Amino acid sequence: MTLYTLWWVWMAAALVLAILEVLVPGFVFLGFAIGASGVGLILLITGATFGLPALLLIFAGLSLAAWLIMRRFFALPKGQVKTFNSDIND
Repeated sequence: MTLYTLWWVWMAAALVLAILEVLVPGFVFLGFAIGASGVGLILLITGATFGLPALLLIFAGLSLAAWLIMRRFFALPKGQVKTFNSDIND
């Protein structure tokens, strides 16, 4: 059994990506963390063994879906621009 077919490896990768998201804010790594945890859950629940190309395709699809959903929920309302009226150094 190869390492990329183990569910806990994908969950560990999701945990590392979630920790990176805390260090680098802006929802950069959160979509990837959701995608990796989704692949880990699929492997855990089904118990099936997929090849690396199939797992990467599932990971990419789940990550893209998570990013699109987060973009819809966390974006500024349409037509609104974030402005700053004061500087932190003033």
